[in-house]
Amino acid sequence: VQLQASGGGLVQAGGSRRLSCIASGRSFNIYTLAWFRQAPGKGREFAAAIRYGTSATYYSDSVKGRFTISRDNAKNTVYLQMDSLQPEDTAVHYCAAASFLHDDYYNIEQYYNFWGQGTKVTVSS
Repeated sequence: VQLQASGGGLVQAGGSRRLSCIASGRSFNIYTLAWFRQAPGKGREFAAAIRYGTSATYYSDSVKGRFTISRDNAKNTVYLQMDSLQPEDTAVHYCAAASFLHDDYYNIEQYYNFWGQGTKVTVSS
């Protein structure tokens, strides 16, 4: 499967942004989908994931309550709604997919075998 992320840009602190990631190929509904992000000078970290089947959602502590991940299986698309953005949210955001991923591994990037190209979000203070 190929992933194409979009929606990044410049936003003021306190603002909102919605990222989208569209997948090519079939069987979109068997994939757990996630968003990871990489801030300047830092390693890539988990932000949010949405499970295949149940669409259960998972969030890192740093984004919980501010970000919402969702999916539309009919459109082969996963979204990340980001609210109350802060300068520390500045990062390149990557979407990722893994088929039939075990619930214990949703936040571990090594278990995701498909990645989008990344879309940059810059939050100004």
